[in-house]
Amino acid sequence: MVEFSLPKNSVLKKGKEFPAAEGVVNIRRFEVYRWDPDLGENPRIDGYDIDMDNCGPMVLDAIIKIKNEIDTSLTFRRSCREGVCGSCSMNVNGKNTLACIKAIEDYDGTIKIFPLPHMDVIKDLVADMTNFYAQYASIKPWIDTQTPAPDRERLQSKEERKKLDGLYECVLCACCSASCPSYWWNSDKYLGPAVLLQASRWLEDSRDENTGERLDELEDPYKLYRCHTIMSCTDTCPKGLNPAKAIADIKKMMVVRQQG
Repeated sequence: MVEFSLPKNSVLKKGKEFPAAEGVVNIRRFEVYRWDPDLGENPRIDGYDIDMDNCGPMVLDAIIKIKNEIDTSLTFRRSCREGVCGSCSMNVNGKNTLACIKAIEDYDGTIKIFPLPHMDVIKDLVADMTNFYAQYASIKPWIDTQTPAPDRERLQSKEERKKLDGLYECVLCACCSASCPSYWWNSDKYLGPAVLLQASRWLEDSRDENTGERLDELEDPYKLYRCHTIMSCTDTCPKGLNPAKAIADIKKMMVVRQQG
């Protein structure tokens, strides 16, 4: 029988404990992944007991409280706090989400917080998004035209604009891509659900005039067709979008083009 074992430097260890102050009654426990490349140590899980009578309602509020009041060395990304920027994407109790729009009361017991899975970690809860953003740039995420610019804006009908619903709302948090097994194993070649949803957004835009070129770029065994419709992407999207459907729509466009 084949035996598998993790490298010693990848094995999680128990970290520091930060109990609540004496007399605090309303306590929630948070366990947070910690890793600092400068220390040369194994990653660890630190435990924090948070006074919920002096904490905001969202998971991000608790993380900020830890950073500001308990352990200033904790590193994470955040910006808008409204589910718009996509910065605070992380794994909470086993599911990728945006910490700023996820309520603490949605969870029972201990809340366990990790960086996005299957991505290199820069430090603590900060995942390396370099490859993800490079793939996003590769689909040319802008209106690509051939005709001269009009005197004013390029117009759309209400019906044409409606085709973008469910696509333009993506905030590039990468929660869906980081939940996709196909992306875990082929992230160097497979574009992943987030980028393909974005690709669909420009393919559906009536103002774009390079649909054929965009489809040519996606006509590849790995870029598009590594999707096996596992649906993890749709299940985890914190904005309620459906990347799996967007990918299926692109595949359908490929078939229609071949037949036409």
